[in-house]
Amino acid sequence: MNASPALLPRPAPAALPPWCELPQAFVPAEFRIKRAVLPWELDGAARLRRAVFCAEQGVFVGDDRDALDSIAQTLVAVACWGGQPEQVVGTVRLHQAADADPQQEPGVWWGSRLAVHPAFRSVGRIGATLIRLAVCSAHAQGAHGFFAHVQEANVPLFEKLHWKSLGPRTLHGRPHRFMQAELKAYPPCPRAEAGFVSAAFARRA
Repeated sequence: MNASPALLPRPAPAALPPWCELPQAFVPAEFRIKRAVLPWELDGAARLRRAVFCAEQGVFVGDDRDALDSIAQTLVAVACWGGQPEQVVGTVRLHQAADADPQQEPGVWWGSRLAVHPAFRSVGRIGATLIRLAVCSAHAQGAHGFFAHVQEANVPLFEKLHWKSLGPRTLHGRPHRFMQAELKAYPPCPRAEAGFVSAAFARRA
């Protein structure tokens, strides 16, 4: 698939880059959660991160990219319609600490930059499935520990997904929780480029 303008509606005019709007009731039939391997997938992930972390949350100014992006693996959630991929609506990155710093112990992995399009935070369990694939993929690559600094608002989600808190942290002036995944809850997934398929459904109130 060639890179194309995003096709789905944004919830707030200032939150995301402009794109063609479909009816508000439009919901993709499924989401593919996978490792980003195509240019349009990587570009979509970068744009979504800027929209969430810069425009929506104001954590960064202009761009959220850093040195880890040169070594990290990017996962994406792609909205599909009629079996065809249409738009990146979620992303997360993962990296092995030793790849960033040779003095670090091999097998220690980190997740970061988890972002989901605001219009899709109540359908498809996108965030949870991105977390699942990130840890399962790292487990298949030899991880014996997987960690993340989690924004306080997201801690309940991570706790439901078998993560434990290791204490509070402050990052970018905001409260976070230092957390670790229970690897036994995440069987190795050696084919992250194929990933998972998550059916669309509305979250119950």
